[in-house]
Amino acid sequence: MPQPVLVTGAAGFAGSHLVELLVAERARNPADSADIIGWHRPGKTPPQLTAAAGVLWEPVDLLDRDAVAAAIARRRPGRVYHCAGAAHVGRAWDSVTTTFAVNVKGTHHLFEALRAAELSPIVLVPSSAMIYSPTSEPIAEDQDLVPPNPYGLSKLAQEALALRGLADGIDVRIGRAFNHVGPRQDPAFAASGFARQIAEIEAGRHEPRIVVGNLSAEREATDVRDTVRAYHAIVERGASGRPYNVTSGEAYAVGEILGRLVGRARVPVHVRVDVARYRPNDLPRLVGDPSRIRDEIGWTATIPLERTLDDVLEYWRSQMR
Repeated sequence: MPQPVLVTGAAGFAGSHLVELLVAERARNPADSADIIGWHRPGKTPPQLTAAAGVLWEPVDLLDRDAVAAAIARRRPGRVYHCAGAAHVGRAWDSVTTTFAVNVKGTHHLFEALRAAELSPIVLVPSSAMIYSPTSEPIAEDQDLVPPNPYGLSKLAQEALALRGLADGIDVRIGRAFNHVGPRQDPAFAASGFARQIAEIEAGRHEPRIVVGNLSAEREATDVRDTVRAYHAIVERGASGRPYNVTSGEAYAVGEILGRLVGRARVPVHVRVDVARYRPNDLPRLVGDPSRIRDEIGWTATIPLERTLDDVLEYWRSQMR
């Protein structure tokens, strides 16, 4: 019987979409009957994912070394998607210690547990575009690694820590994700936050005004369902120890994303810029070069921005209901 597949952070944004993808893949290929294990934070209820029936949910705190070791020893996974982590760039400026604890110490506990259990699984570590030296040009994987913020530094440390596992026979794969968007994303992120405010305005719960920060910054808006499909492709066809940018190669001004969402609103919405909302060292443009993942693995982003924004807005409308 195939070894289980483990998804850490399975109740989170990317993790939950990845779980749905893995369940769908298992349904299409019944011969692969591997259990799918979803770790979530203790004290939290696992998400009710209609497309993820049959997932074995377990409450595991990555900062609890003994709990991580016990869970790994019990399940003995053959593949691990390490999606757990602190993911917000802006919050990391005020929560440096927490960000490093989750992203670095939590990763250390995971790999320590795999070594102790004498396992040699494939482990996908989702890294970030924020590990690169800032530039307005499309970023390839050989760009200098000079993180411009605490979050990026924590992800670079996470990468280095994970790659040490290669010496122990752990097959580490790296996916450096650029900005991705979709249903269930934390509203602290721009597109999701805009969509939630529009849904609140439509429901009469919020004044018809959205207060925003820097609208000129350009970011990718890859659909999260494309992003997790890339993670799966890297595990299936990627090279051990080799990083892959998970990038559409196309960036949009934040103001354009907002404009498209406001254009979908069912009531009039006004926009006001508040400079106090600007982030420290906000990068003017961040876009990746998709050549490696396209040429070596065959992955490209396929979901159009229009569908992504429709789905994000409809998700928040459903929450209002």
